[in-house]
Amino acid sequence: MTSDLADAIRMLVQEKGISEELVLKTIEDFLLAAYKKKFGTMENAVVRFSEDGSEVTVFARKRIVNDDEVEDPVLEIGISEARELSEDCEVGDELLIEISPKEFDRVAVQTAKQKARQTLREIQKDTLYSEFKDKVGEMIIGYYQRERNGNIYVDLGKTEGILPKKYQSPRETYRPNDRIKALIYEVNKTPSGLQIILSRTHTEFVKRIFELEVPEIYDKTVEIYKIVREAGYRTKIAVYSTREDVDPVGACVGLKGVRIQAIVRELEGEKVDILKYDTDPRVFIRNALSPAEVSQVIILDEGKRQALAVVPDNQLSLAIGKQGMNVRLANRLVDWMIDVKTESQFAEMDISAETKKAVSALFGEIREPAGEEEISLISELPNIPAPIVEKLKSHDIELIEDLIELSNEELLKMGLESQEIHTLRSILAETIEIVQEEPPKPIETGKPSEGTSEEEETYECPECGAPITLDMTTCPNCGVGLSFEIEEEEQQE
Repeated sequence: MTSDLADAIRMLVQEKGISEELVLKTIEDFLLAAYKKKFGTMENAVVRFSEDGSEVTVFARKRIVNDDEVEDPVLEIGISEARELSEDCEVGDELLIEISPKEFDRVAVQTAKQKARQTLREIQKDTLYSEFKDKVGEMIIGYYQRERNGNIYVDLGKTEGILPKKYQSPRETYRPNDRIKALIYEVNKTPSGLQIILSRTHTEFVKRIFELEVPEIYDKTVEIYKIVREAGYRTKIAVYSTREDVDPVGACVGLKGVRIQAIVRELEGEKVDILKYDTDPRVFIRNALSPAEVSQVIILDEGKRQALAVVPDNQLSLAIGKQGMNVRLANRLVDWMIDVKTESQFAEMDISAETKKAVSALFGEIREPAGEEEISLISELPNIPAPIVEKLKSHDIELIEDLIELSNEELLKMGLESQEIHTLRSILAETIEIVQEEPPKPIETGKPSEGTSEEEETYECPECGAPITLDMTTCPNCGVGLSFEIEEEEQQE
């Protein structure tokens, strides 16, 4: 049994990915099954391989007994017959007798072959499953083999993968033997064999491409915060750098755009927006709406994560995108509900009504720039145009708190133009926040303070709150002059 056995074993190891030890074990099982089919048992069967694996021999182990005591010729052999094979044997010894393959009948061989094939398939399935299960989420390269019902079967070398129609980009078309780069999305064991599901539409696929093309992402110098995608149309990816001296967007774009061009080619021309992640939601939303230019971003409701993005009139269609795709992807990227308005639409909005409607109404919640003094005058606002200050001053509006109470209609009556009102609102929104404080309770002059009797006639100073009496003309604490007025009801009493 030496005919090309070593070559057959070598082929199984290389092509099927099965270890040599498992192949030899399968061959042994095959021979034992044929032996059992022929002799009814395999308890005394012994299979031995040569050191180089080129030869295999099957032996029958038989116990030597006297010639008249042989009861089972399969398990026992007479002493006279045994000495023909080995002169030194004695009764009670065990003798290994080589079995020729010719002794196996055709039925036995066919049964054993069938079992061997089934065993090899199971071994191959388990081996490939273990190998590919560890590769889920990784990139793999295969070749177009055939197509059926829209699903593409990809030759992966050791096995075959499936690229389902739903995981194919609508931009892509393939022909036989085309090279296909895809993500190993799922690996399953089925009765018919191993099933490897591939994908080219998931965001993880885009992430793997960036890792291949951008070394800074692969070595974690640049991190990917989040990726959102409409496969075949547009992808938005937010990145940030772990080092101050590395520009995350520039690293992804590459010198003269060479890196992003390679990524776009792999995605068959799909648009890719690379933007910088920022912890400030206003900045992040502004970046997420790229390539549109955003004039300002206003937080409407932080709890509900609602924001308003104001863009120039000629940027509205770009900000929204075809069929709303750009703003929809931006919503998913930043996880905020973004309403996009033009500057003219924003100028016509009733800011006062919005302020009553939301706590941070268009100006955001009160915030004072770190390290800066509180601003109270309109003229102190940064980058405030002088004509606006003069127009408001001519109507005795100099304080910011007075300005906030005015509606757009009132400002128009004061001579401000729509563009000036928009500029003014933008500066307010980016500079200040509104604090809602409870007004102090007024002190009723001439009323006795709590905890005192009318006989003591003790009152509170209207200026500092210190205790005073009717005979005082100045407050002993702050020095303010005092006068007492008796209410008519008290006079009548």
